[in-house]
Amino acid sequence: MKLLKSIFTLLFITILSVSCNNKAKETTTTVTTTEAKSVTKAAPFGKVETATFHIKGMTCAVMCAAKIQDELTAMVGVQKATVDFDKETATVEYDSAVLTPEKLVEKTESVADGKTYKVSDIKTTATKTAM
Repeated sequence: MKLLKSIFTLLFITILSVSCNNKAKETTTTVTTTEAKSVTKAAPFGKVETATFHIKGMTCAVMCAAKIQDELTAMVGVQKATVDFDKETATVEYDSAVLTPEKLVEKTESVADGKTYKVSDIKTTATKTAM
């Protein structure tokens, strides 16, 4: 009986130590990945502008709005992109030395088959200051 108790105790300690080692490795990997992304999107070279526009043709928040937001965020020069499904709007902070509002519109309208989404009513911080 003592032998059986000792085996279970040893087995428990082994399982516990192995599971703790796996969690520590996962955390390290996640931190490294996050740091690499933040370095890529770091300091802009030109002036940071904000573009806001309406997007027609979105039918859901997950596959439409989230997909457009991911595509815009992945563009070089985009600091932040937010797509609101309910309001049918997108707000994008971008480096004006790298991107133009026209490139943002092209990217948005090219998501999916290139015919589903239509952009209208484009406003930028550059437009507002010029008025």
